[in-house]
Amino acid sequence: MKNNPLIFKLKIAKNKPSTFRKDKNNVCPFCDVEHLTDIYKQKEEMIWLHNRYPTLTDTLQTVLIESDDHNGDITTYDKNKNRKLIAFARDCYWETEKTERFQSVLWYKNYGPKSSGSLIHPHMQIVGLEKEDGYKYIQANNFEGITVLKKENIEVNFSTHPIQGYQEINVNILDNGETDLWADWIQISAQYVLEKMYNGRTDSYNLFFYPRFEGEGFCCKIIPRFYASPYFVGYKLSQCNDNENLEQEVKKLNEFALEKMGE
Repeated sequence: MKNNPLIFKLKIAKNKPSTFRKDKNNVCPFCDVEHLTDIYKQKEEMIWLHNRYPTLTDTLQTVLIESDDHNGDITTYDKNKNRKLIAFARDCYWETEKTERFQSVLWYKNYGPKSSGSLIHPHMQIVGLEKEDGYKYIQANNFEGITVLKKENIEVNFSTHPIQGYQEINVNILDNGETDLWADWIQISAQYVLEKMYNGRTDSYNLFFYPRFEGEGFCCKIIPRFYASPYFVGYKLSQCNDNENLEQEVKKLNEFALEKMGE
């Protein structure tokens, strides 16, 4: 398979603000709502706008500001707020995807210092790729695994064919309908990653949203972030924990979800 990397504009990246680097201006541009420009859509405190620092060639880079709380996150929002966010973000994805300008559209979220993000303020990114299939390395079995839950239009599992590894949680919505239960399980899974997985040693994660190969629905993949394995960095070889460990994680996630739902 031919490798066509996305071309990174270092000159633009040098000017990006960062709240993780001490040598950068720590003033948060997402808190300064009055001076935001190129806004596509707004609902309550959620704002979808053009990325002021487009660092990739042949793309449309957009940002979705999730909240006016600088230190907020999916893991800390109340259930109703999180449901509104996921529904709003999916609508913004569809608006980008339905245009004929892009070969593919990517939707993802960074959280924490190891997630490759530059700003703490909670946000997602929706990026249209004009010349590249962003899903060319993704396979249908990346969304499959040891089942945690099957209910209504939702299926949750620990991936047995992870993209990077070692423990990735897939939250699949199997149609393009109601997203509330999907949002609930995305939230619970992200909370589990930060609070319980690896005994609470995880401080970073990514959410990646993939349109499912069957034509309807999405997979939200929650990937805890550490420093990447050399097998992945050098060879694109993912690693997966053994089934005994994954079965234990399934049990612990179920117990964790029951606690959260009982709050």
